[in-house]
Amino acid sequence: MTRGQKKKSGAFPKGHQMDPRALARVSDLVGDRSLKRDELIEYLHVLQDAEGCLQGPHLVALAHLMRLSPVEVFEVASFYHHFDLVTGDDAPPAPLTVRVCDSLSCAMAGGEKLAGALEAAMPKGAVRVQRVPCVGRCAEAPVAVVGQNAIGAATPEAVAQLVEKRSTQAPIPDAVGYHAYCASGGYQLLKRVMTDPALGDSIIDTLDEAGLRGLGGAGFPSARKWRILREQAAPRLMTINLDEGEPGTFKDRVVLEADPHRMFEGMLIAAQVVGCDAIYIYLRDEYAGIRALLERELAALKANPPATLPEIHLRRGAGAYVCGEESALIESLEGKRGMPRLRPPYVAQLGLFGRPTLAHNGETLWWVRDLVEQGAASFAQHGENGRKGLRRFSVSGRVAKPGVVLAPAGITLRKLVDEYCGGMAPGHELYGYFPGGASGGILPERLADIPLDFDTLHEHGCFIGSAAVVVFSTQDRARDLALNAMRFFAHESCGKCTPCRVGTSKAAMLMAQPVWDQPLLKELSDAMKDASICGLGQAASNPMECAMRYFPEEFSDE
Repeated sequence: MTRGQKKKSGAFPKGHQMDPRALARVSDLVGDRSLKRDELIEYLHVLQDAEGCLQGPHLVALAHLMRLSPVEVFEVASFYHHFDLVTGDDAPPAPLTVRVCDSLSCAMAGGEKLAGALEAAMPKGAVRVQRVPCVGRCAEAPVAVVGQNAIGAATPEAVAQLVEKRSTQAPIPDAVGYHAYCASGGYQLLKRVMTDPALGDSIIDTLDEAGLRGLGGAGFPSARKWRILREQAAPRLMTINLDEGEPGTFKDRVVLEADPHRMFEGMLIAAQVVGCDAIYIYLRDEYAGIRALLERELAALKANPPATLPEIHLRRGAGAYVCGEESALIESLEGKRGMPRLRPPYVAQLGLFGRPTLAHNGETLWWVRDLVEQGAASFAQHGENGRKGLRRFSVSGRVAKPGVVLAPAGITLRKLVDEYCGGMAPGHELYGYFPGGASGGILPERLADIPLDFDTLHEHGCFIGSAAVVVFSTQDRARDLALNAMRFFAHESCGKCTPCRVGTSKAAMLMAQPVWDQPLLKELSDAMKDASICGLGQAASNPMECAMRYFPEEFSDE
């Protein structure tokens, strides 16, 4: 069921009557917060964290305090997967939730079997086991999350130990802290930019010469984006997308766990050069340890700023893949359901709070300091097969050494696996791969020598996106993985447009049949691509089409 189809009855007492006890409890939890409309999702997190769920009387009380109608609060709360709404006579969820990933890499590693074993073993009523989409730890498959504490290569025994110990808090990564970063030359470039406004043009030229493109998936040239925003009327804002929800993607998590201030410096330089008054960082909710890390390091940065800082806000997602789309992310930052906007106007013209907005991926900004200090030529000298630069690849699946790999742009899948990932996992033979996560399509082994970079895969019906490479072997079936991807998109469709809402659900149903109706699926794919509002619906059928095109042997008996 998609978000657009969710309907709950009995969420509120008739007439939305106020429960004084609920009002007192919500008032106590939100404290002296300003209760701004755009922070509604933050307040919902406060209630969820404290109560373990969202109950109707509490939502009515929150609506009263925020001077909103209860339906406005309810429609936002019901949109996001990480909020548990308890309505009418429904029982609240178990005190502890164990989430088991069932997306591509975890599915190949036995996620379904793990979930079944945990459902049988966990004490009923005390622990809830949920099958969930990708949690951003594909290299550690299969993954289970006990409360907020993720465990890789999970076994029922290891999960049971965490449950018994109530070890539910995510550890804070051992990253480079503020003082260590400054001691190694950090924020010196920012200081130069602040004292020499003319340096901004030089920095944009450097990004242009290096060929730095957006690394969140779209690949829009960063220098061009900065120039476009400079031309817009002030005031301007910036959003940073750290919501990487694409199955197979986890590079931003790894970068942040190691050196968050490098991204901070890049974002502050961008804000100064472009002229942004405020920065809004949108972080994936599954990254609880990183959230604690960023809160700590932002506090250190603000306590002893190296230069005058713009407003910096850290916001928490709530489990919605569609919010990786820049306009849906902006809707979520405004405290609304994360539904993509129709374009034009583009967010560079009319973005967050109606202001021109510079929208960036976190890793893109991470590169800014390196490129300026080392020079564009130093970055561009890397690359293979006619491409320039370096790329971080999130590699998972049937390889010996999965993880984030920094490799030349344009490298082939075969070389990436053999030289950077230790080859295929023991007992596995390369059969195919997703070059760009769940939406990037699927290619067979015979096309493993295509350069992996922007603009190199389109003729094959694929794209690199955020460089999430999922490798599978002859022990897997492309049609099963394509179905897994389609079920993910059906689950994550925001429901705003019919081609995506109905198309993904219908396609998943047809693909679950023993025999695929290939002409009907192709017709459905064409409609989704032509008429969906955003990239989710437009790209959802890529794996399905690739499975039929490149793996005909799997359909030969139909």
